[in-house]
Amino acid sequence: MRNLVTASALAAACCLSLTACTGSDDRSTPQPSPRTALKLGQSADTAGVGGRGRAQITPDTVVYADGTSFGAPEHGLFAVVNYLSRNRTKSRVTTAAEQGGLRWKAASGHTVTARNSKAAKKVAPIGFSEGGPVFTRDEIHQDVAVFDISAAERGGTLIYVDGDGTVFRWKIPASNSGHSVPALKFALN
Repeated sequence: MRNLVTASALAAACCLSLTACTGSDDRSTPQPSPRTALKLGQSADTAGVGGRGRAQITPDTVVYADGTSFGAPEHGLFAVVNYLSRNRTKSRVTTAAEQGGLRWKAASGHTVTARNSKAAKKVAPIGFSEGGPVFTRDEIHQDVAVFDISAAERGGTLIYVDGDGTVFRWKIPASNSGHSVPALKFALN
């Protein structure tokens, strides 16, 4: 029995030595894995600007409009995505949403940032543009990301780059979708 314990201890020591010599251990920096696209309504836990704090981002509705009470799109179509931001920490958090963090990527690969035209910057539907990117503990904000796109770019991918540079993706349907479609359409007209 004593020889078995000694042999096991020796084997463990050799394995540890081999790991130390090869330089590979559990403390090595993990390589980023490709993220799969989330669906509309699914949440992502993201880092705040500068990596400070955590915010949960949940896009839940998309409405396409070729005109609104705020004006007409310059490229043919507005893609208006409603999303909720929720502070996940006890301190103040600033999301990267208004710092170029929100983007629309079409199937062709063409990518634009939110509010990419003068017309898109004017779209602020009442009840859907509340709060902004800075919020304190236990706050939930609702806002819209507005993209001025061509009709061929419907059904793209919503991209959010958080404060750590981590990229989150949501596959957005090519038709109006989500539980807030009627209210958002009303607020846009």
